[in-house]
Amino acid sequence: MSTDTSPWFTHHVGTPTDRIDGVAKVTGAAKYAAEFPAQDLLYGCVVNSTIAKGWIEALDTAKARAVPGVVEVFTHENRPHIAWFDRSYSDQDAPPGSPFRALRDGEIRYSGQPIALVVAQDFETARYAASLVEARYSQGEHATDLVQQREDAFRPKRKKSGFESPPSRGDADAALAQAAVKHRGEYRIAIEHHNPMEMHAATVIWEGGGKITVHDKTQGVINTHDYVCGVFGFAKDDVRVESPYVGGAFGSGLRPQYQLFLAVLAAKALQRSVRVVLSREQMFTFGYRPDALQTIELGAQREGTLTAIKHDCVQNTSQFENYSETIVNWSGLLYACPNVALDHRLAALDLYTPIDMRAPGAATGVNAFEAAIDELAYELQLDPLEFRLKNYAEIDQNEDKPFSSKALRECYEQGAAAFGWSQRSFAPRSMRDGRELVGWGMASGVWEAMRTKAQARVTLSSEGRLEVATASADIGTGTYTILAQIAAEAFGLPLDAVTVKIGDSSLPQAPLEGGSRTATTVGSAVQAACEALKKIVLDQARSIGNSPLGKPRASSVTFERGDVVLNRDARKRLPLRDIVLSSGKPTLAAQASAAPSRTANRWASYTHSAVFVEVKVDEELGQVRVTRIVSAIAAGRILNPKTARSQIIGGVVFGLGMALTEESQLDHRLGRFMNHNYAEYHIPVNADVPQIHVIFVDEKDEHISPLGAKGLGEIGIVGTAAAISNAVFHATGRRVRELPITLDKLL
Repeated sequence: MSTDTSPWFTHHVGTPTDRIDGVAKVTGAAKYAAEFPAQDLLYGCVVNSTIAKGWIEALDTAKARAVPGVVEVFTHENRPHIAWFDRSYSDQDAPPGSPFRALRDGEIRYSGQPIALVVAQDFETARYAASLVEARYSQGEHATDLVQQREDAFRPKRKKSGFESPPSRGDADAALAQAAVKHRGEYRIAIEHHNPMEMHAATVIWEGGGKITVHDKTQGVINTHDYVCGVFGFAKDDVRVESPYVGGAFGSGLRPQYQLFLAVLAAKALQRSVRVVLSREQMFTFGYRPDALQTIELGAQREGTLTAIKHDCVQNTSQFENYSETIVNWSGLLYACPNVALDHRLAALDLYTPIDMRAPGAATGVNAFEAAIDELAYELQLDPLEFRLKNYAEIDQNEDKPFSSKALRECYEQGAAAFGWSQRSFAPRSMRDGRELVGWGMASGVWEAMRTKAQARVTLSSEGRLEVATASADIGTGTYTILAQIAAEAFGLPLDAVTVKIGDSSLPQAPLEGGSRTATTVGSAVQAACEALKKIVLDQARSIGNSPLGKPRASSVTFERGDVVLNRDARKRLPLRDIVLSSGKPTLAAQASAAPSRTANRWASYTHSAVFVEVKVDEELGQVRVTRIVSAIAAGRILNPKTARSQIIGGVVFGLGMALTEESQLDHRLGRFMNHNYAEYHIPVNADVPQIHVIFVDEKDEHISPLGAKGLGEIGIVGTAAAISNAVFHATGRRVRELPITLDKLL
């Protein structure tokens, strides 16, 4: 909270501020997708396939139908008619290909595929009846091992797939051949699943007359709305999607998941309200961070100048969509190097399509590349930080553009000072604390600073209260709060005089909340709407007879403490509520759109970080403890340092999990993820998380948006796993190139 206790404190932007939705969340007043009530609500339970490839020869649903309370069992044999063409199933985040359709036919495309939906009067009955559905399969030969399919990897044709080849420059092969010092390594990071606290759910309320209200766990209500209309043929005005709160998503809510499809299908067929909630086990039956086999080759002069970079990646996708991440592109961006060759291919496996997961592409590619950079620094006998500074990139060499702002050098300096990097000894295994080896490692991080188009509406009431409305989402990042801060400051109001409405498809349109773009994208739209409304308020104030303001220009007044105040004489002021009342209307409102400027593409915009880590490794047992982390962040103007710090801490913990614990384990004989629960999929817990010191480096960016802010959701994870693995090397002298670093890899 601000240290100013005055109720009229109005300098909100840039001030540490509690979440305005915090009380609703901790008291249970906030409702999530599976918590909205409905009269005569039915419950659906999904039945999933037990094989990875083949056909359903027979589905026996008789036992399930015989259970008292069961209303219907939907399968591919009795499902209602749905849209035929692939385009009807596409969405704002869909990759090229043919989107998955639950209950489309009897073909099994991956293990865990939904094959039936049991609908009953209560959840317990639906779950029990679902266990009685029996399937007989004709099983095919599946392929889920990326290593075995590596030779079949392909580069999709760009015109057909939208696949964008990564940029290359110079002659990397020739430069490598001539390099005085070379490094080559193969890197791999385990498949990860998102595992947010709130499981995916959809509550579809049948309103009658062919209208529905959908409560879905989603990162974009507009995306859900358009998907439902496209698949099921609803008129746009007959569907309303609401998602005011999301219990974490991390990318899993960017695309409509199959619980939404099944809930809407059942509700429309039965003309009843239906709820479908996925179990924790079923959370492992859709998208995930993809598998990737990476080969990195580096060349440098003896004094430490990089001369060549080669980064090759083979990444898995599904058999029905070509999902691709920008895994290798970052290697041509981070450091100055004249010769760069980047190659990215896909291998189709009998798994569901991967989906964006916090910092998609960068979390995979940068972590491997930063580990390779650390290895080359040691081969050159250079301090890892010194090596990075020596090869610092002043422009984006991938696109030959200047950066809109780049304070990575300051991140290095401030992060190193806070961590005490100068006290580090160079040699591996040279620092210890009793029976534990001590390691200090560091890495760079980078993420694209994105901004797209959005709309917002701002309404001022005759009570002097302000309402902000936009269809954006809050997936736990603090969107409610920063939008309220922007609007409150614009009108000189206390924060509690502002109400924010989001997560409703009937509100002004906003894009998916993903890619760390919401603060700049939606925040700029709110700011634009506020400026438009201030103009309306001033026009109305000028129409008031004998007004103490006279006929003021916008530049001659200030909005403060609920009044419009004349700059040259603060005694002359007019309350906002009086201005609204003078209009004869209960409210004054303005709606505005905001989009990047026409000159935005002249600049390369990124957030940057420098991550410093201390680990302690039990010399006999190989147990790794992360004991300190310093993350220095350059992300433009920080709108709310309190929620911003939380975002970075969350990202850092993600990186810690990637480095040490998280691993979705496939049994290739079954083609199935086996550790599909919290007991065996190991997420970092409180005891695993050390002191995390977050530094926000001052960075001014006049190009990214009028707010000068960049996103923060992703940058916290990028580079963190590499810094940890580099610290483990410094402690033990052993390089682990396949994450997570588990006991067996160190003993």
